[in-house]
Amino acid sequence: MNLIEKLAELVGFHPTYINSYGEQVYAKDEARHSLLNAMGYDLSSDEKISASIVELEQTTWRNMLPPAHIAKLEAQQHHITISLADADIEQLSWEISLESGEKVNDTLLLSQLTLVESANFDGNSFNKYALALPTLAQGYHQLTLHYGENTASCPLIYAPQTCYNPEEASADKMWGYAAQLYSLTSKDNLGMGDFGDLAKLVEKSAAQQASAIGLNPLHPLYQNNPAHRSPYSPTSRCFLNTLYIDVKQVPNFTSCQAAQTRFNSEEVQNKIAYAKQTDLIDYPAVADIKFDLLEILYQDFISVEQNETAEFNDFIASQGADLLQLATFEALYEHFRKTNFNAYGWTSWPSAYQSPNSEEVKAFQQDNEIRINYFCFVQWLAHRQLKSIANQATELGMPVGLYLDLAVGCDGSGVDVWSDKDVYVAGAAVGAPPDAMNTLGQDWGLTPINPVALQKQGYQPLVKALRSNMQYAGALRIDHILGLMRQYWVAPGMKADEGVYITFPLEDILRIIALESRRNNCVVIGEDLGTVPDGFGDIMARAGLLSYKVLFFERWDSGFFMRPDLYPAQSMVTVSTHDLPTLAGWWTGKDLEWRQKLNLYPNEAMGQNERAGRIEDRQLLVSALDDLNVIDMSKAPMQAPAKINRELSLAVQKYMAQAPSHIQLIPMEDALEIIEQVNIPGTIDEHPNWLQKLPVSIEAFDQTESVTDLAATMRAARPRT
Repeated sequence: MNLIEKLAELVGFHPTYINSYGEQVYAKDEARHSLLNAMGYDLSSDEKISASIVELEQTTWRNMLPPAHIAKLEAQQHHITISLADADIEQLSWEISLESGEKVNDTLLLSQLTLVESANFDGNSFNKYALALPTLAQGYHQLTLHYGENTASCPLIYAPQTCYNPEEASADKMWGYAAQLYSLTSKDNLGMGDFGDLAKLVEKSAAQQASAIGLNPLHPLYQNNPAHRSPYSPTSRCFLNTLYIDVKQVPNFTSCQAAQTRFNSEEVQNKIAYAKQTDLIDYPAVADIKFDLLEILYQDFISVEQNETAEFNDFIASQGADLLQLATFEALYEHFRKTNFNAYGWTSWPSAYQSPNSEEVKAFQQDNEIRINYFCFVQWLAHRQLKSIANQATELGMPVGLYLDLAVGCDGSGVDVWSDKDVYVAGAAVGAPPDAMNTLGQDWGLTPINPVALQKQGYQPLVKALRSNMQYAGALRIDHILGLMRQYWVAPGMKADEGVYITFPLEDILRIIALESRRNNCVVIGEDLGTVPDGFGDIMARAGLLSYKVLFFERWDSGFFMRPDLYPAQSMVTVSTHDLPTLAGWWTGKDLEWRQKLNLYPNEAMGQNERAGRIEDRQLLVSALDDLNVIDMSKAPMQAPAKINRELSLAVQKYMAQAPSHIQLIPMEDALEIIEQVNIPGTIDEHPNWLQKLPVSIEAFDQTESVTDLAATMRAARPRT
């Protein structure tokens, strides 16, 4: 083993992995070297590399406390391992600052501690002891240790083992719709779906006895760059996308004469008409209308004392430094794009502004206080509208209500990376290795978090992301949950199929998720698709997370579809996802047409095999439906040429409803029998990703025959008592 390999192993990189085809893949030296360099390790000489190795090997000895400690809430006794340099000191003291603000402390003789092990480095001796901790309430505390003249501190987190359980929300098996919020059409919106449309969807779905509305990530993108549209490439995983604000529901919209005049002007009405009639969503056109009006409303809001002024001020105070950084970033982004239209993020700014704590940034904040306050204002509007909808879902008796989606990471040019570069690995990207659906591998362009830095920060970046989303949600889907155990990193300048896996502190992270889940009464679903390590499902189940079961993937090696009664009860089921074909698209082979058109096959033979295999797959699906008596074979759809029909659409949902799973989600694209899929991974503009509008308005949604038939089917299959 060479020095680079040894350093990579200590950092947590895997030397090999088993791919989805059962083959062992070896990490490339170039990838290891590039990723270690991106993490900040000096690889310029063997001496420098050796020094890093020594530091990593000795760090648990030379540091009195670990970076963070997670205490198992259910344990009868609690201990933390501490390391003390051998010295002529007989006692130590500790103090715990509780989350409540209280403090507990004690002083002990070393002779009272249990010696765990000892070591000697460069003539210095170190001893590790087990230090008993008191039983505390769940939460985020801080432990400080005093030993002679030495002092050390670390986050001390008491966390439960399991997440909030769906059965605590409802004893019934539940169902709901999965919606791409931007895709909703209505008479009231301005060219893309908004929170006003979501409120209507909640009302109509509750009347159908649906339990949940699943949504795409609602994280903020770039307000000054609305063309950046992927909800899975956010600037931050905290806060909200302000393009979803329903302008007509802003508190002073009706009372503000300037806003009314502007809204009703011929110019704006023409812009609205254009944005509503486009076949695909024109995000810049919608943003032009919406932010024009919101700026007028903001000026009115701050010029006249409003009933909601105190509420706005309370929001700013409650969000603290995090909101200020987001608003400052948005103002800087806007400022620098005025001089350089292609300045897409902080990496394009002058170096003095690439740190949020620089004197130049502080001066900018003072000079642009009103503009920064505007970006706080629109975040407040988004927050109060989404919070209102979450409350509406509860009042209407939906056991889950909103089911939100947490993206796996953030865009490297965004505010989260700008605000906390120490915890991110600039230049690297999170992705996925090649599999049957993506044979070239995937580079998602999301900047990964350094797991060592995450621990040093007491997992606070993760805590903030979870808490920011769970405050609105009865359920939260964590995208690519596998990344919390190991992440597939693509090195700077290398291809997606040349990535390397790195280990994450999964046990600690699952405890953090459980703690936030319990605090927010929020069910957690882990999206565990792709190359799954052995035993991962059991780990998720023990932590109380629901697995993510997709019809297209639940098949035996023979190709036969797995009977849904064999699915685990601790799961959420669906036919398809945003990254997969709709049922109609799969049945007709529309996805295979796109893959051929976009050259997503490494060779022509694979494309031919998939097209031939789909013929057999259709027959296997019908056979599975027939086996469970959920389809009338006299009404089964044509297979050559393949055409979807209502019988198949409903039969597939009846089939999935026979799973013991807690929740069943039905994509609105399937409810409306749409052929085109939402997103094709590995493409940007080659396919209309994140651009498609639903062909049926939200006002007509619950009157559409395919939807009424579906709702009746689900009420019969998964009744709510």
